[in-house]
Amino acid sequence: MIHSMTAFSRVEIKGDWGNAVWEIRSVNQRFLETYFRLPEQFRGIEPVLRERFRKALNRGKVECALRFNANPAAKGKLSLNKDLAQQLLEHASWINEQTLNSQVNPLEIMRWPGVMETEETDMDSIQADILAGFDQALTDFISARASEGGNLKALIEQRLDAIVLEAEKVKAHMPEVIQWQRTRITDKFEEAKIELESTRVEQELVMLAQKMDVDEEIDRLFSHVKETKNILKKGGAQGRRLDFMMQEFNREANTLGSKSINSDITNSAVELKVLIEQMREQIQNIE
Repeated sequence: MIHSMTAFSRVEIKGDWGNAVWEIRSVNQRFLETYFRLPEQFRGIEPVLRERFRKALNRGKVECALRFNANPAAKGKLSLNKDLAQQLLEHASWINEQTLNSQVNPLEIMRWPGVMETEETDMDSIQADILAGFDQALTDFISARASEGGNLKALIEQRLDAIVLEAEKVKAHMPEVIQWQRTRITDKFEEAKIELESTRVEQELVMLAQKMDVDEEIDRLFSHVKETKNILKKGGAQGRRLDFMMQEFNREANTLGSKSINSDITNSAVELKVLIEQMREQIQNIE
């Protein structure tokens, strides 16, 4: 299956701990490049995410973002270290006696490190939910790339069929064009009242026909169409191979245009160039 490098996916995860949203988007790029925007508490999973992208994708500029909203009600309960608080109060009472009975603020005692403690949040469980959400987002993302790739494949195949039609049109016109050129040259000789040996005239006409012969270019166009369809059928990461095929198509179209001495052939050569350029633009988005 052919995959596009342009896609987007979004997945929301909800739990007792709150909610999170994954968003993955990508555009075409020569190689695979990944960029992440993650909350600070989840920076540690970036290497894991990068490796999962590397195994699933071949090309594209991929941006991955995570938004995390913790549930305030899910935070751990506060607990009081009574022994430590009692010791602090006893020491504070002694200090009060030494400083003319200044009053100690209880909140200052509670702020002392270790007096008030919060139950630790189960980050391993939250991280597992977050990674499961990422896997779902990645699956949806790949499906979106495949769907867009199917659309690109259909567009390219339409252009390939149009190239075949243009090539067949040129091939059908060539005998008529060659005969027209032979008649034109013969008429020029007669108008100029130039008498040449029939053998010499025939040799010149043969050489002209050889220069005008586009059978080789037409055959190569047919061959390139067949090979391109095989690549599309094979699927996978074929963007670079398809891009190379467009270079081969262009080479034949240029040669065909340079041999043209007829407006119909010229128009077909121009149409071929247009079709090839349209395919090339679509192939830039294929993985």
